[in-house]
Amino acid sequence: MSDNYRALTRTYRPTSFDDIVSQKHVSSTLKNAIKKNRLAHAYMFCGPRGVGKTTMARVLARTVNEIDQQVDGESLNQTLNVVEIDAASNNSVDDIRDLRERVRIPPQNGRYKIYIIDEVHMLSKSAFNALLKTLEEPPDHVIFIFATTEPHKVLPTILSRVQRFDFKRISVDQIVERLANVAADQNINIDEESLHVIAKKADGALRDALGLMDQAIAFCGNNIQHEELLRALNVVSTERMFDFMNAVASKNASQGLELINDLLQEGYDIQEYLVGLTEHLRNLYVAKSSAKMHLVEASPDTKKRYQKASKTFSEDDLMRMLHIVSEAQYKIKEAHQPKIQFEITLLKLIHMERTQNLNKLLSGLEDLKKKLNNKTEISKTNTEDTKSASSTSDNNQPSPEQQPKRTSQSKNGQSANPKEESITRQPEPPTPEPAAVNKEPNSKPSTSEPTNNSHQPANQVNKKTPKKTEEDSDDELSKLFGKSSLGNPKKNTESTVEKEETAADTATQTKAKRAPKDVSLEEVKEVWESYLEDLRHHVPEMLYFQMQRVKPMKLKNGLLLLRCNDDFAKKIVDENNRRLGKFLEDKIGAYLGFESIVQKDESDVEASKSPYERFKELQKRDPTIKHLVELFGAELDYNLNQ
Repeated sequence: MSDNYRALTRTYRPTSFDDIVSQKHVSSTLKNAIKKNRLAHAYMFCGPRGVGKTTMARVLARTVNEIDQQVDGESLNQTLNVVEIDAASNNSVDDIRDLRERVRIPPQNGRYKIYIIDEVHMLSKSAFNALLKTLEEPPDHVIFIFATTEPHKVLPTILSRVQRFDFKRISVDQIVERLANVAADQNINIDEESLHVIAKKADGALRDALGLMDQAIAFCGNNIQHEELLRALNVVSTERMFDFMNAVASKNASQGLELINDLLQEGYDIQEYLVGLTEHLRNLYVAKSSAKMHLVEASPDTKKRYQKASKTFSEDDLMRMLHIVSEAQYKIKEAHQPKIQFEITLLKLIHMERTQNLNKLLSGLEDLKKKLNNKTEISKTNTEDTKSASSTSDNNQPSPEQQPKRTSQSKNGQSANPKEESITRQPEPPTPEPAAVNKEPNSKPSTSEPTNNSHQPANQVNKKTPKKTEEDSDDELSKLFGKSSLGNPKKNTESTVEKEETAADTATQTKAKRAPKDVSLEEVKEVWESYLEDLRHHVPEMLYFQMQRVKPMKLKNGLLLLRCNDDFAKKIVDENNRRLGKFLEDKIGAYLGFESIVQKDESDVEASKSPYERFKELQKRDPTIKHLVELFGAELDYNLNQ
């Protein structure tokens, strides 16, 4: 390389506002201020590295003092009217005092004397304070221009005395366009994919992009090949990312491990690969929606590949993969064996269960749950039917006064009838007619007596007798006993049931009319267990479990005070207090309001102990466990993150 060679970052440094890339909001404001003669006495340019802060300051100084374009930007510092100061090495109070003395000297030629202070956040606090008065009221011929990448470190008193401009990161497309112009000017042959690789690695800094291109030219020459560029910049190619994701899609662990081994053998950095993989997964996620492809920083051909590859995964799968890779970036930094940790991370991606399969499993569980619920409902219905039949049979049993008579008659042989056994198996209730006959002392028992004289339980009769319709049963009874003098037994039974239901409703209404003040705390405690048992069948399990831990403490003016063990239980009870009060009203006949407080029980102290404390106490109580711990060095395996 000749002695006259200049790096691309210096050769292509802009000399006018129009040459500066992606900072139109700043350059337009400054050009209008110059045109209208409204220049401020102090400016502050903030933004990331390599976006043109110092370049903008030099262009402003050149334009204000009308310096000839032949003078290089780096040569402006050699003139007497433009002074550049590096605050990183001139950050003391003495340096600022010297600056204040030089500010008084007017410019030798030109209109303004311009001071450009780079990395101004590096000034000490005392240096900032020494600059305050001069910065607020400088001479008319002085303009201060500050540049910094960390404006939050600058004192607010300084920021309040300047006009602040925030510079933006330069987009990948703008960097690619600028690099293409430079390559054409330098007669460099480079493909668009390679330009995107350089632009993405520059991370929004055009100066870094020019430096990387200079490095690529030095390595590859005037004809830059994509593979050679990747080796020169130590960047994992997009092609390898697609290959690895293909292994993840096919769950091919062997292929994935082979790719990892090749990368490490070629000297690629693990962190660099994880960063690239994170970006690759992010692009796949964005590609799931074709309308958002402008967010993917890649060439048009690569964008099409992202769209095609994204169809293999769901959005949930990609989000889980992003989470795994992001966590791995932090874990590998502290890992003793980064390679193994790196392989474990990538194997997690390969063996990770897909969302589609998990949805199928959850759907199967839901179907099973529905089937079990249906079986439970059918079982409850059958149980209720059995109880109803049993209660009907019990209602039709003879009175205690009648039963001894029939028993004695059976003993004396007066009612011996060969048809009794067959008659007792009839499922329908007998008519009340035999009871009327039995009231006469010398009358013979009718043929219906054996039905009332049956000693078989109702459930046994129902098991032996097949189900028959109500009309068939009535016809059989008529054939056997004739018409009843008391009317239809079915109607009689229905009227009896209606009377019972009416009586029950009356009793409930009687209970409901009670005033809350008539209820005592002892009465609430007596029904509390049965109240909780009723809640079990009518409220969600979470509410039921929390109510099991709740205890009634005090009852005053219709307000029941409940003790809860924690804030969560209190919240659950407060949210359902009206619902819980309704269920308690069914028990005691009066509606009580619920109020809960948090007060831990002494029994909860044991539950609040950590597993380690419990394990220590267990060793004290059991010498065998203590001996095993001392003999084998056993420890309690407990993960605090679970």
